[in-house]
Amino acid sequence: MLEKDFQAKLIKDIKQRFVGCIVLKNDPNYIQGIPDLVVFYQDKYAILEVKNTANARHRPNQDYYISKFGQYTFATFVFPENKEDVLDGMAQSFGFN
Repeated sequence: MLEKDFQAKLIKDIKQRFVGCIVLKNDPNYIQGIPDLVVFYQDKYAILEVKNTANARHRPNQDYYISKFGQYTFATFVFPENKEDVLDGMAQSFGFN
């Protein structure tokens, strides 16, 4: 599956699971390595870097930004193999039981 196809499905799944959330796609050309998505849900947010497989290459600065944002909020790499775990982690971070 291409990354853009997985990302489109992921956004749809996020909007279905977290009704009322806002998903922003970041411009990859603006800041090198900035994560792909920001998900706002009520007064919380999550940062996601989308990959098409668990073994996909990380581009320069992606690990840095996921680590940096992870100090403040839920931030991680997401790929088809861990999508459900990531959505569960977001739910926990957003205060779902």
